[in-house]
Amino acid sequence: MGVRVPELLFKGKEFVHNHHLTVPVRPIVPHPERSVGSGGLDGNLVIQGDNLDALKALLPFYAGRVNCVFIDPPYNTGNEGWSYNDNVNSPMLQAWLSANPVGIEDGLRHDKWLAMMLPRIKLLRELMAEDGSFWMTLDDNEIHRARLLLDEVFGADNFIATCVWQRKDTAGIASTFSNSHDYLVGYIRSDKVDISRLERTADQISNYKNPDKDPRGPWLGSPITRGEYREHDDYPLTNTAGREIRPPRGTSWRIPKEVLLKLNEDGLIYWGKEGNASFPFLKKYLDGVRGGVTPTTWWSYEVAGSNRNATAELRQIFDGQLPFQNAKPVKLLTRLFELVTKPNSIILDAFAGSATTGHAVLAANVEDNGQRRFLLIESEAYADTLTAERLRRVINGYAFTGNQRTELLREPMTLTTLRNAGELLDQVASVEALEGASYDSIEKSVKAGVLTVTGLKRIQDHAPGLGGNFTFCTLGAAVDLGAMLAGDDLPCFATLGAGLFHAATHAPFDPDASQPPPDSTELDADGLGYLGETAALHVWMLYRPDKAWLTSQAAALTQARAKDVAGRKPPGKRHLVFAATRFVPQRVLDEAKIPVEFAPLPFGRERPADLPATTAAPTGAVP
Repeated sequence: MGVRVPELLFKGKEFVHNHHLTVPVRPIVPHPERSVGSGGLDGNLVIQGDNLDALKALLPFYAGRVNCVFIDPPYNTGNEGWSYNDNVNSPMLQAWLSANPVGIEDGLRHDKWLAMMLPRIKLLRELMAEDGSFWMTLDDNEIHRARLLLDEVFGADNFIATCVWQRKDTAGIASTFSNSHDYLVGYIRSDKVDISRLERTADQISNYKNPDKDPRGPWLGSPITRGEYREHDDYPLTNTAGREIRPPRGTSWRIPKEVLLKLNEDGLIYWGKEGNASFPFLKKYLDGVRGGVTPTTWWSYEVAGSNRNATAELRQIFDGQLPFQNAKPVKLLTRLFELVTKPNSIILDAFAGSATTGHAVLAANVEDNGQRRFLLIESEAYADTLTAERLRRVINGYAFTGNQRTELLREPMTLTTLRNAGELLDQVASVEALEGASYDSIEKSVKAGVLTVTGLKRIQDHAPGLGGNFTFCTLGAAVDLGAMLAGDDLPCFATLGAGLFHAATHAPFDPDASQPPPDSTELDADGLGYLGETAALHVWMLYRPDKAWLTSQAAALTQARAKDVAGRKPPGKRHLVFAATRFVPQRVLDEAKIPVEFAPLPFGRERPADLPATTAAPTGAVP
């Protein structure tokens, strides 16, 4: 049973609650001349356009496929100058547009922010795979309202964590408290999400000892008592020396009796060097925890970078200039991807800004030879000159003279570390031996109690690129599925087919799996094209972007055509055929055991007068 969530109310919610459903689909238009690589739509994408429109445009192709969503939306501080401009048919919301951009004096700025975010988050959730996760950075201006909004969209049971990221690595000047952190809030689509563990540090490994020379190897002791008394968990244990031991007064064993007695019998309980201790420990062996460390919600700047790091990264890439304020550091995103992505994951950022997400995806692929893909959306004019340009430079390399540093090892200097200084020095020597040939020098330093080993490359004139590719895209004119065939400017097979396939099946359209009809200008030409399949259905479309052909008999589904369709694929699935009209009732097809259903193409009110009317309403799942 899910957690009951209090409803979040804000002005305008009733008008935007289902606004994402009314947003028209726009075709994604590639621009090869501004891209790097082949210029196709099946790889990395940078889309310039309103992110609500762009998300709707991606839906037919990527619904249920995105493995990781990361967004860095406006924090709504009152000083950002963002605008509410969604085309919602509401006089109240239209009146808001006169008060744009949203400023600190706007008494409805929190309502506007929620009205802007709700339809976008709903579309983002539709795009996520079952094993997908959603992550959003924010500060204290909206984090509390965002949690309620996300609980409503994803379900409170699907909340993962709110991580605290130390964005500042130096103290700021403030009249009260200097704010040095932001939040990274995470939700999952379902319980199929797998959060990876982090690699153990040398300091953590050094805590595992073997004082009793256990052949199973080093272990770490874990207490087996709880700090409260439970009568059924108060029973005697026999230590190695043969003496019965009970839990201390006011406590009890925290492990069920049968399990604990078996652990003791198997020598997995440690009773001290003499075997006569009164406070036993459960052994947790190093070999049993090689999977790594559970991540924590505290992300220091040492492990996730800082705003200062992000500024330095942009200045290095853009010849000393700073074209964007408050960018996120690459380390923040690479750490997130380490935890929640796989080498073939699709990652979506609907507020792409300076393209840190795309940069981090390329860097992660270099690190593990992965094939991750990014989908970046940016509405501002700098989508080409900043967002895409950063990626061009990162992919191909860029003009730079100076030192590039890569962190190879970071270890906190604790008392345990100092006691095992020899092991730590051996690890440093191992890093130097393995990585030394890849760098001009290896630097070692201890600062603020942290040992850092850094590889340094001296760059003269040109920094090498990470490789990769992307396609730069814009959005075409809105496609009105309700009236698109009423005019003369008819969409191509793929544009119309993608929208209809997704609407009918709720599955993503795969252009590579589709087969458009052969080119022809003849009125009696075969216009049958294949859109794709689902687990139970093949989807077809009788269509040519030609009004004269659409009003001809060739555009109609007949019994003979239905039989031909059913014979083109192996038996076992039904067939859904979109067509201008049909000349055979569904009853006739059913009686003839022809597993075909008709769905009408979306004609508008101005239906061509000479187009025959359909003889019956369609059956099956159609828009």
